[in-house]
Amino acid sequence: MAILSARMASEPSEPAAATGDAVARPAGGLVLKGSVVAPGLVLGAAHRKDFELAHVPVQRVGAADVERELNRLRKALDVARKQVEDLRARLEGKVREDDARVLDTHLLYLKDSVFIADVEKLILTEQLSLEAAIARVIGDFDRIFRLVESETLRQSAIDLRDVGLRVLRSLESASKAGEEGGVKRYVLVARELSIVDMFNVENESVLGIVTEEGALTSHAAVFARSMRIPTLVGVEGLLEAVQEGDYLILDASEGVLRVNPDERVRAQYQQQGDAKRAPTSAARPEWARFPVRTRDGQQVHVLGACGNLPEVEQCASLGMSAIALYRTELLFLVEKNPPSRDALAEHYRAVLEAAGEAPVTFRLLNADSGLGLDFLHGEREPNPALGLFGVRGLLARESILRRQLQALLVASAGGTLRLCVPGVSDCGELRRVKECLFEEKLELRKANEALPERVEVGIVLETPASLLGVRELARESDQLLLGFDALQQYLLAADR
Repeated sequence: MAILSARMASEPSEPAAATGDAVARPAGGLVLKGSVVAPGLVLGAAHRKDFELAHVPVQRVGAADVERELNRLRKALDVARKQVEDLRARLEGKVREDDARVLDTHLLYLKDSVFIADVEKLILTEQLSLEAAIARVIGDFDRIFRLVESETLRQSAIDLRDVGLRVLRSLESASKAGEEGGVKRYVLVARELSIVDMFNVENESVLGIVTEEGALTSHAAVFARSMRIPTLVGVEGLLEAVQEGDYLILDASEGVLRVNPDERVRAQYQQQGDAKRAPTSAARPEWARFPVRTRDGQQVHVLGACGNLPEVEQCASLGMSAIALYRTELLFLVEKNPPSRDALAEHYRAVLEAAGEAPVTFRLLNADSGLGLDFLHGEREPNPALGLFGVRGLLARESILRRQLQALLVASAGGTLRLCVPGVSDCGELRRVKECLFEEKLELRKANEALPERVEVGIVLETPASLLGVRELARESDQLLLGFDALQQYLLAADR
């Protein structure tokens, strides 16, 4: 029986069912949910990218055809290099230079690399076809890199897979390429994010992207955010539920994909489409460009509290003075294992970029055992609200704290790092966090990593003990934030 998971539902008035070997398709359309990479709303036909390296057949050629396969490789590499160079030029000024440099890495793979040497060796020694040789080499690299903990090496495997896909795409026949070009504008549906599939060779024809797998911090995800392509990843049951040409409503701001909705739902989304699109500086309301003042001329600073990139972009578009608190739990909730330092740093950079000139204060991970982070708590406590949370939870798992501090330091290089410590009860806890911060700065300096010019450390007052000791805490803090909900909960001994 095909199970679509609890995260897939139909329109409330028309419940979905999944029976037999196929997905049931209710009249109101299926509703699938995923993780937001880049916000926005798009409507259009689904275009599936079903090709996977693992499915390339193992074909061998005769000895007389080995030279032909090597020539095919050289021609395919020439085409792929030209595509990457053209794409690099096309994206000039549209994405951050740091993000665009991943294409320089792709070019290195395509010019002179172990990848090319290994493909040539398989053609010469095992007489594999070019397609089979590329699939074997990438599969071998992929298996090796999946065994290591380094996020950088894992990303290298993804980059290499993208390069291999690009070379194989260049081998496609002219007739198939013509068919591809016939697809005008579409919502890309695939197993995982790929830079290759995001950009059409001739023009950018991708309205939005939705994938069954993928990470929020991959290079392809970074491109999607930079190019403001509405994107969802981690959509369970996607490839089973969506067929080529299906009508899709991708509401990436809400993390929702609607498959073949009825005319009523389509009309509703078409009417509100402009309002739900990802905010841009051009779409900023005129009134948001000016300071907020009372009638007697006193300026009022309106600050935002956010927990993801779409919220940061919305605050920036509305002209808020600062992001007073950015909740950092999102990336820790996506995977079973804690995110790497590099993954965290990339996300924090994206937050700072989305905020523009508005300063951002990052709150350190604040999670009780009710969130189910096994790597932080192990088992759920009988009463999570009175258990390990905030700074106490971080100091109990100091490696997680140090990883997050390093990521924040790296992401804020050259600027000001503003962070706040949640759940502080006394100065001892705050001092220990500062000691960890100082030690991680020393480690990064030894590694010749760029550092922030200034670091500000504040606290969140959300326990009765922090209020009683607020004078002492204030002397050791750069800023104080009041957590009214938590304070109310503890002072009244009442659940929320």
